[in-house]
Amino acid sequence: MQTDEREDTTIYKVVVNHEEQYSIWPADRENPLGWRDAGQRGSKQECLAYINEVWTDMRPLSLRQKMEATA
Repeated sequence: MQTDEREDTTIYKVVVNHEEQYSIWPADRENPLGWRDAGQRGSKQECLAYINEVWTDMRPLSLRQKMEATA
């Protein structure tokens, strides 16, 4: 059986960095440096659906703040 044919049973968590950019990470691993838990855990599909719902502005936080300051 090839790897891509197996069902992914990994439990993931959603992580977010200081720029409010989102990603998923295996729940049983320590967060990568600079990332914190966003409060969502589940299957890959559940976590990606959560990110799709909450990450509505893809611009990094620093860019959004700079654009607001110059507006």
